[in-house]
Amino acid sequence: MYTRDQALETMNKWGLQQIPFLFVIDFEMQKIRLFRTDNKAPEGIRYMFSGSDSEKSLPNKPNNYLFQKSPISFPLYKAAYDDVRTQILAGNSFLVNLTFPTSIVTSLSLSDIYEFSNAKYKLLIDNEFVVFSPESFVTIKDGCISSYPMKGTVRASVPSAEESILKDLKETAEHHTIVDLIRNDLSMVANNVLVKRFRYVDRILTNEGDILQVSSEIAGQLPENYYQRLGDIIFTLLPAGSVTGAPKTKTVDIIRQVEGQPRGYYTGVFGHFDGINLDSAVMIRFIENRNGKLYFRSGGGITCNSNAESEYQELIDKVYVPIV
Repeated sequence: MYTRDQALETMNKWGLQQIPFLFVIDFEMQKIRLFRTDNKAPEGIRYMFSGSDSEKSLPNKPNNYLFQKSPISFPLYKAAYDDVRTQILAGNSFLVNLTFPTSIVTSLSLSDIYEFSNAKYKLLIDNEFVVFSPESFVTIKDGCISSYPMKGTVRASVPSAEESILKDLKETAEHHTIVDLIRNDLSMVANNVLVKRFRYVDRILTNEGDILQVSSEIAGQLPENYYQRLGDIIFTLLPAGSVTGAPKTKTVDIIRQVEGQPRGYYTGVFGHFDGINLDSAVMIRFIENRNGKLYFRSGGGITCNSNAESEYQELIDKVYVPIV
């Protein structure tokens, strides 16, 4: 494990030397893992970025498997939701990403979930946790840094689902807030920051039917010495805006107060620098093993225009495995 300062310094050094490495950074930035990948693969860790080595054609993919979820009760969720709304109406935040763990029971092991999930980014650490994330954090290619915040979820089975979510006033306002936040974040490390794509829709396959997710693309140009500043760049942008809210610092304080427990690696980031380019993901769609019991953490953004029942349902809808 590395402290924040140790990790930042090490990432800068390995970047300068163009040494490939993997980083896994928890939300609180207190349990950071770094691994050189130019030699032997890290023990007990598997990872995949941007859909490479797709598992779609693997044989023996399970067709019938148990996956049951027991989410937090609505009254408990509503109490936290009301606390968040109070903070928003008091002017302390415009948007708060509220999350909770859901107890799950499944016949799949964490290794099975990693192996057979159809996801853009995947990470498995021993029998500790598994991530199958659809959301990029940042990519760096040829000196261009890009971020892809994901905000907005709807079941694909909803009539006119794509049109509905793109026209939804609450979802539009929430997405505007996060895009503006990420644009400001990138401007701290890059020049000529622009929104290249605004509110495009991806379809995510799940065991309970497809869902649609709305993202945007923001990009800027890094200075020539960015290799030796990889640690500074990543930690300047943390925590990820799409899983916190705005303004970021005050909203993180609200999250700690209302959620009542550390998030740990959930909604942190993991990424890989190959010696030239960097790719990374936000650790959403996250299942952790706590003393032999599995918990799936999920949530969504709360604004002044939110509806408690809809937000609660979104939390539940995001509890899935992309194995179909």
